[in-house]
Amino acid sequence: MTQAAEMKPMFLPDVQKNPKPSPYADLISSAQASGREYWQIWHLFAFFPETSEHLAKFTQGVMRGPAPLSAAQRELIAAYTSYLNECEFCMKSHAAIAAELLGSDVTAGAVLNDREGSPPPENEKALLRFVGKVTNNLPAVTAADSEQLRQLGWGDEAIFYTICVTALFNFYNRWISASGVHAVSEEGHRSRAKVVAQHGYSRQ
Repeated sequence: MTQAAEMKPMFLPDVQKNPKPSPYADLISSAQASGREYWQIWHLFAFFPETSEHLAKFTQGVMRGPAPLSAAQRELIAAYTSYLNECEFCMKSHAAIAAELLGSDVTAGAVLNDREGSPPPENEKALLRFVGKVTNNLPAVTAADSEQLRQLGWGDEAIFYTICVTALFNFYNRWISASGVHAVSEEGHRSRAKVVAQHGYSRQ
Protein backbone atom coordinates (compact mmCIF):
# COMPACT_ATOMS: atom_id res chain seq x y z
CA MET A 1 0.00 0.00 0.00
CA THR A 2 1.20 3.54 -0.73
CA GLN A 3 2.93 5.16 2.24
CA ALA A 4 1.38 8.22 3.86
CA ALA A 5 4.56 10.22 3.22
CA GLU A 6 4.00 9.85 -0.53
CA MET A 7 0.47 11.26 -0.48
CA LYS A 8 0.01 14.59 -2.24
CA PRO A 9 -0.78 17.52 0.06
CA MET A 10 -4.24 19.06 0.05
CA PHE A 11 -4.84 22.59 -1.23
CA LEU A 12 -5.55 23.85 2.33
CA PRO A 13 -2.47 23.16 4.49
CA ASP A 14 -3.93 24.90 7.56
CA VAL A 15 -6.91 22.55 7.43
CA GLN A 16 -4.75 19.50 6.82
CA LYS A 17 -2.35 20.30 9.68
CA ASN A 18 -4.94 21.21 12.34
CA PRO A 19 -7.27 18.31 13.10
CA LYS A 20 -9.33 18.83 16.26
CA PRO A 21 -9.77 16.03 18.82
CA SER A 22 -12.23 13.60 17.25
CA PRO A 23 -12.52 10.05 15.93
CA TYR A 24 -11.30 11.37 12.57
CA ALA A 25 -8.19 12.88 14.15
CA ASP A 26 -7.54 9.50 15.76
CA LEU A 27 -7.87 7.77 12.37
CA ILE A 28 -5.44 10.25 10.79
CA SER A 29 -2.93 9.87 13.63
CA SER A 30 -3.06 6.08 13.50
CA ALA A 31 -2.58 6.00 9.72
CA GLN A 32 0.29 8.48 9.80
CA ALA A 33 2.02 6.66 12.68
CA SER A 34 1.96 3.40 10.74
CA GLY A 35 2.94 5.02 7.44
CA ARG A 36 -0.30 3.97 5.73
CA GLU A 37 -2.16 6.01 3.12
CA TYR A 38 -5.62 7.13 4.17
CA TRP A 39 -8.66 9.05 2.96
CA GLN A 40 -7.81 12.75 3.18
CA ILE A 41 -11.49 13.60 3.59
CA TRP A 42 -10.88 12.79 7.26
CA HIS A 43 -9.05 16.13 7.51
CA LEU A 44 -12.19 17.97 6.45
CA PHE A 45 -14.26 16.19 9.08
CA ALA A 46 -11.55 16.65 11.73
CA PHE A 47 -11.18 20.39 11.14
CA PHE A 48 -14.56 21.20 12.70
CA PRO A 49 -15.87 17.96 14.20
CA GLU A 50 -18.65 19.60 16.23
CA THR A 51 -20.30 20.50 12.91
CA SER A 52 -19.11 17.70 10.63
CA GLU A 53 -20.47 15.03 12.97
CA HIS A 54 -23.94 16.11 11.82
CA LEU A 55 -22.88 15.64 8.21
CA ALA A 56 -21.59 12.15 9.05
CA LYS A 57 -24.91 11.26 10.70
CA PHE A 58 -26.85 12.64 7.73
CA THR A 59 -24.66 10.63 5.36
CA GLN A 60 -25.23 7.48 7.41
CA GLY A 61 -28.99 8.04 7.29
CA VAL A 62 -29.11 8.73 3.56
CA MET A 63 -26.74 5.94 2.57
CA ARG A 64 -27.55 3.22 5.11
CA GLY A 65 -30.91 4.00 6.67
CA PRO A 66 -34.02 1.99 5.72
CA ALA A 67 -34.99 2.92 2.15
CA PRO A 68 -36.57 1.44 -1.00
CA LEU A 69 -33.12 1.60 -2.60
CA SER A 70 -30.51 -0.91 -1.45
CA ALA A 71 -27.22 0.30 -0.01
CA ALA A 72 -25.52 -0.92 -3.19
CA GLN A 73 -27.93 1.07 -5.38
CA ARG A 74 -27.27 4.19 -3.33
CA GLU A 75 -23.52 3.66 -3.62
CA LEU A 76 -23.85 3.34 -7.40
CA ILE A 77 -25.75 6.64 -7.47
CA ALA A 78 -22.99 8.23 -5.39
CA ALA A 79 -20.30 6.87 -7.71
CA TYR A 80 -22.20 7.93 -10.83
CA THR A 81 -22.83 11.45 -9.51
CA SER A 82 -19.11 11.71 -8.71
CA TYR A 83 -18.23 10.44 -12.18
CA LEU A 84 -20.37 13.17 -13.74
CA ASN A 85 -18.64 15.77 -11.56
CA GLU A 86 -15.18 14.31 -12.34
CA CYS A 87 -14.45 13.86 -8.64
CA GLU A 88 -11.86 11.08 -8.75
CA PHE A 89 -11.75 10.44 -5.01
CA CYS A 90 -15.52 10.01 -4.60
CA MET A 91 -15.94 8.12 -7.85
CA LYS A 92 -13.29 5.54 -6.95
CA SER A 93 -14.29 5.34 -3.29
CA HIS A 94 -17.98 4.73 -3.90
CA ALA A 95 -17.48 2.47 -6.89
CA ALA A 96 -15.30 0.35 -4.60
CA ILE A 97 -17.94 0.35 -1.84
CA ALA A 98 -20.65 -0.59 -4.36
CA ALA A 99 -18.47 -3.40 -5.66
CA GLU A 100 -17.93 -4.66 -2.13
CA LEU A 101 -21.67 -4.64 -1.42
CA LEU A 102 -22.46 -6.31 -4.75
CA GLY A 103 -19.66 -8.87 -4.41
CA SER A 104 -18.27 -7.83 -7.81
CA ASP A 105 -16.76 -4.75 -9.41
CA VAL A 106 -18.29 -5.55 -12.81
CA THR A 107 -21.54 -3.63 -12.33
CA ALA A 108 -19.97 -0.55 -10.77
CA GLY A 109 -17.33 -0.30 -13.49
CA ALA A 110 -19.87 -0.87 -16.24
CA VAL A 111 -22.22 1.84 -14.93
CA LEU A 112 -19.41 4.39 -15.07
CA ASN A 113 -18.01 3.28 -18.43
CA ASP A 114 -21.27 2.63 -20.30
CA ARG A 115 -24.45 3.47 -18.41
CA GLU A 116 -26.84 2.30 -21.12
CA GLY A 117 -24.97 -0.94 -21.75
CA SER A 118 -24.42 -1.76 -18.08
CA PRO A 119 -26.06 -4.69 -16.23
CA PRO A 120 -28.69 -2.87 -14.11
CA PRO A 121 -32.29 -3.21 -15.39
CA GLU A 122 -34.00 -0.44 -17.32
CA ASN A 123 -35.78 1.05 -14.32
CA GLU A 124 -32.44 1.46 -12.49
CA LYS A 125 -30.87 3.03 -15.57
CA ALA A 126 -33.78 5.48 -15.58
CA LEU A 127 -32.83 6.50 -12.05
CA LEU A 128 -29.28 7.12 -13.24
CA ARG A 129 -30.55 9.25 -16.15
CA PHE A 130 -32.50 11.26 -13.57
CA VAL A 131 -29.33 11.59 -11.48
CA GLY A 132 -27.58 12.96 -14.56
CA LYS A 133 -30.31 15.52 -15.14
CA VAL A 134 -30.35 16.66 -11.50
CA THR A 135 -26.55 17.01 -11.58
CA ASN A 136 -26.03 18.56 -15.01
CA ASN A 137 -29.32 20.21 -15.97
CA LEU A 138 -31.21 21.00 -12.77
CA PRO A 139 -33.39 23.81 -14.24
CA ALA A 140 -34.84 21.28 -16.68
CA VAL A 141 -36.11 18.94 -13.94
CA THR A 142 -39.91 18.97 -13.81
CA ALA A 143 -42.78 16.94 -12.36
CA ALA A 144 -42.73 14.91 -15.57
CA ASP A 145 -39.40 13.37 -14.56
CA SER A 146 -40.89 11.98 -11.35
CA GLU A 147 -43.95 10.75 -13.23
CA GLN A 148 -41.77 8.85 -15.69
CA LEU A 149 -40.00 7.15 -12.79
CA ARG A 150 -43.35 6.25 -11.19
CA GLN A 151 -44.41 4.60 -14.42
CA LEU A 152 -41.32 2.39 -14.14
CA GLY A 153 -42.31 1.29 -10.65
CA TRP A 154 -40.47 3.75 -8.43
CA GLY A 155 -42.47 5.32 -5.63
CA ASP A 156 -41.97 8.82 -4.31
CA GLU A 157 -39.83 7.55 -1.42
CA ALA A 158 -37.39 5.91 -3.83
CA ILE A 159 -37.26 9.08 -5.92
CA PHE A 160 -36.73 11.11 -2.73
CA TYR A 161 -33.74 8.96 -1.73
CA THR A 162 -32.32 9.23 -5.23
CA ILE A 163 -32.49 13.02 -4.96
CA CYS A 164 -30.95 12.93 -1.47
CA VAL A 165 -27.98 10.82 -2.54
CA THR A 166 -27.45 12.91 -5.68
CA ALA A 167 -27.65 16.20 -3.79
CA LEU A 168 -25.39 14.93 -1.01
CA PHE A 169 -22.68 13.87 -3.43
CA ASN A 170 -22.92 17.03 -5.47
CA PHE A 171 -21.98 18.68 -2.17
CA TYR A 172 -19.27 16.15 -1.35
CA ASN A 173 -17.74 16.35 -4.82
CA ARG A 174 -17.32 20.10 -4.56
CA TRP A 175 -16.19 20.06 -0.91
CA ILE A 176 -13.57 17.43 -1.66
CA SER A 177 -12.31 18.56 -5.07
CA ALA A 178 -11.98 22.25 -4.14
CA SER A 179 -10.15 21.31 -0.91
CA GLY A 180 -7.65 19.15 -2.78
CA VAL A 181 -8.57 15.73 -1.41
CA HIS A 182 -6.74 13.23 -3.60
CA ALA A 183 -7.69 9.72 -4.62
CA VAL A 184 -5.57 6.98 -3.08
CA SER A 185 -4.29 3.77 -4.66
CA GLU A 186 -6.71 1.17 -5.97
CA GLU A 187 -5.71 -1.04 -3.06
CA GLY A 188 -6.34 1.83 -0.66
CA HIS A 189 -9.85 2.40 -2.01
CA ARG A 190 -10.67 -1.31 -1.88
CA SER A 191 -9.32 -1.69 1.63
CA ARG A 192 -11.33 1.21 3.03
CA ALA A 193 -14.39 0.16 1.03
CA LYS A 194 -14.51 -3.10 2.99
CA VAL A 195 -14.72 -1.14 6.24
CA VAL A 196 -17.41 1.26 5.02
CA ALA A 197 -19.44 -1.53 3.42
CA GLN A 198 -19.50 -3.35 6.74
CA HIS A 199 -19.79 -0.49 9.23
CA GLY A 200 -21.27 2.45 7.34
CA TYR A 201 -20.32 6.11 7.66
CA SER A 202 -20.63 6.99 11.33
CA ARG A 203 -17.31 7.53 13.14
CA GLN A 204 -15.24 6.03 10.33
